[in-house]
Amino acid sequence: MKQSELAGKVVYQIYVKSFQDSNGDGIGDLPGVTSRLDYLAGLGVDYLWLTPIYPSPQRDNGYDVADYRAINPQYGTMQDFETLCAEAKKRGIGIMLDMVFNHTSTDHQWFQKAIAGDKTYQDYYIWRDGVPGAPPTNWESKFGGSAWQWEEHVGKYYLHLFDVTQADLNWENPAVRREVCDILHFWRGKGVDAFRFDVVNLISKPDVFEDDDRGDGRRFYTDGPRIHQYLKELHAQGFGDAVTVGEMSSTSLDNCVRYTNPDEGELSMVFSFHHLKTDYKNGDKWQLEPNRFGELKALLDKWQLGMQAGGGWNAVFWCNHDQPRPVSRFGDEGRYREVSAKMLATAIHMLRGTPYIYQGEELGMTNAHFTRLDQYRDVESTNRYHILKEQGVPEEEIFRILGARSRDNGRTPMQWTAGPNGGFTTGTPWLAVNENTAAINAAACLADPDSVLYYYKKLVALRKQYPVIQVGEYAPLMTGSPDVYAYTRTLGGETLVVVCNFCARPAAVTLPALPGSPERLIGSWDEQPYAPSMTLRPYEAAVYRFAAQG
Repeated sequence: MKQSELAGKVVYQIYVKSFQDSNGDGIGDLPGVTSRLDYLAGLGVDYLWLTPIYPSPQRDNGYDVADYRAINPQYGTMQDFETLCAEAKKRGIGIMLDMVFNHTSTDHQWFQKAIAGDKTYQDYYIWRDGVPGAPPTNWESKFGGSAWQWEEHVGKYYLHLFDVTQADLNWENPAVRREVCDILHFWRGKGVDAFRFDVVNLISKPDVFEDDDRGDGRRFYTDGPRIHQYLKELHAQGFGDAVTVGEMSSTSLDNCVRYTNPDEGELSMVFSFHHLKTDYKNGDKWQLEPNRFGELKALLDKWQLGMQAGGGWNAVFWCNHDQPRPVSRFGDEGRYREVSAKMLATAIHMLRGTPYIYQGEELGMTNAHFTRLDQYRDVESTNRYHILKEQGVPEEEIFRILGARSRDNGRTPMQWTAGPNGGFTTGTPWLAVNENTAAINAAACLADPDSVLYYYKKLVALRKQYPVIQVGEYAPLMTGSPDVYAYTRTLGGETLVVVCNFCARPAAVTLPALPGSPERLIGSWDEQPYAPSMTLRPYEAAVYRFAAQG
C-alpha cells in the first residue's frame, strides 16, 4: 500500500487472549473479537492487528508458534476466523495477522522432525557444535540466560534468542524462505489484508558466530547482513499490495529508512522502540529511573525528521502487548489520569506516520501493580524475578520493578464494564483484571462525552479529515523546553501547531506568530485561545490549525 494511502489509516491492536471471552473459559477468543466489532468500528479504526492466534504451548503467550496454518482451539476455529474477517470487512476494517518468523516453538513439527534425525528439517534451524555446559558463544537470550541450548538427540546446540522453547529459524536456507511465503499466501487466501512481522530484523544471522566482548550478542545479528535481501524477496512474492509492518529490535534510523522507502520494495512501515527506553537506567529495562524527557523529545524529533527526509514511514505508538501502560509510564495515573491520557494520545496521533492504538489505551487503562509472583503469567517477568532475587534485590523492590516494567501490565484483560471481571469473562480470567475496572471501563467512557474514549474517536476522525495531519511536513518547536513537546505539521499554506505539556505543573510556551485566526481542533483541557505566549495547564495538550490564506 502506498504511503499516501497509509497516512490516513489507524491500526488497533488486539491481544486476543485478553480482549473478550465468549465462552466463559477465561481466555479471550475470536468470537469475542467479532462480538466487539461495532465498538471498534465506532472508534473509526481501519485495521485490527491480532496477536498470534496459532496453536502454541503458550510459553511466550503465542509468540512460540507450533503450527502457522491453524487456529489455536483456545481462540476458536478456522470458521470463527473467517467469520471475523468477513464481518470486519463489512465494517470497512481489515485484519492484520502477527507473523513470528524469527523462531518457532520447539513443539513445531519442523523442530520435532529435526531432533528425530531428519536432516532436511535440521537445516531449518541454527545448530553449532559444542559440548554440554560450554555454549558456542557467550550470547544471552533476551529472556535471560544463554542463547544456546544443548539438544542431546542431535548432539549440538541450537540458537534461541528468546525462550529456550523458541528455536531460531535458519533463513539462510531457501526452503525456510519458501515456507514463509507459502504461509503468507495461505492467510492472504483467507482474507487477511495486512501482516505484522515480529522481530523481523533479527532473522539474518552473521556468517561467523563469535563471543561478544561488549554486550549480549545483539550487535552481531540485529539488522543482519542479508535482512534487506530477505525482505525484498518477500515483497517480490506478491506481498507488496498488503500492509506490512516490521517490528525492529534495537535497530537504526538508516536501516528503517531503507526498510520503508517505497523505492526499496521491502515494508510499508516499521516499529522502532528507542523512545520507549528513555526511562531505562544504563540501558537496562529492569533498572528504574525517571523518564529523561529531553532525550524522549530528541528521539521523537530525530525519527520524525529522519524518516521524513529519507522517504521512510513510521508506525507511531506509545504501547503494545510488550510495553507498560503509557498513562502509568509517561503520564499520571492518579489525579490527572484522563487529561494525561488525552495529552499522550495527542502527541502521537498528530505525528507523521500511522498511529497504533493498543486495546484499553483509548480508555486510559493503567498498570496492574501486582504484588505477588503467582499473579504474573509472563515468562520474561517470572524469569526476571528469579534473576533479581539471585542478585539480592529485596522482594519489595522486585515487585516495584515488575509493577513498572512487566509485559503483563499491558496484558490484563480489557475493561468493558464495572461488573465482575470487567465484563471480560464469566469465568476465571487467565490473568487477573485490573482492580480499577469499576472506575475505568468502556461502558463508563461511552456514557461520558468528555471521556478518553471520545477523545480518541475525535483524533481518529481528524486524521481522516485533514491531509495536513496525514502528510504534512514535521518540524520541532521548543526543543529546549524541560516540560513541553511541541511541533508543527505543514502542508501548502496550512499549518498545525501541536503543544503537549508532559508535566503535572503549568508550563509556559513560546509559539510562532502565524497569520490568520487559528481553529482549535482538539485539546485535553477546556479550550484556551492560541497565543504566541501562553501557559499550559498540567498535562495539557492542544492542536491549533491555521488555514491557508487566500
